Amino acid sequence: VLNEGVVNVFPLLLGLVPGRAPAAPSGGAGVSPVLSAQLNGSLAFLRSPAKLWSPFGVRSLARSDWLYRTQEDYWRGSVWINLNYLALRALHRYATELADVPGVEAVREAYQGLRSNLIANLDKEFQRTGMLWEHYSGEDGHGQGSHPFHGWSVLGLLAMAEIYQ
Repeated sequence: VLNEGVVNVFPLLLGLVPGRAPAAPSGGAGVSPVLSAQLNGSLAFLRSPAKLWSPFGVRSLARSDWLYRTQEDYWRGSVWINLNYLALRALHRYATELADVPGVEAVREAYQGLRSNLIANLDKEFQRTGMLWEHYSGEDGHGQGSHPFHGWSVLGLLAMAEIYQ
């Protein structure tokens, strides 16, 4: 991938990253009781403030990417509710399914932190402007694009209710 962004964690967002590491060859078939390297790597990329993490949600393009916020700042760093909802859904699933695995606390913390950041920003911007927005700035959380926008931004309400089916 030429640029770094949410596309780097799409396997995580879609729940395709194995949660548990493969068992060691001497341990027989199955999986080991530790988080997979792929899950840990995806979490590190997602939670890095230099990459995707912001106080307002996960950015669409890494803050460290050379195209971040250049030209039309549409998919170049904005926080999109649809992508953040996918991240919340996946993190919630991994935290639930891997509840007995050492290290799952990092998944829970990512889920709780992202959910808190996203909801707080939606509330702040709704209080400030009286609207839901198409996307939000990854730098200050301000609403951007179409408004009022009741398309995928209403996924924020499902995140508030923790409905991820």
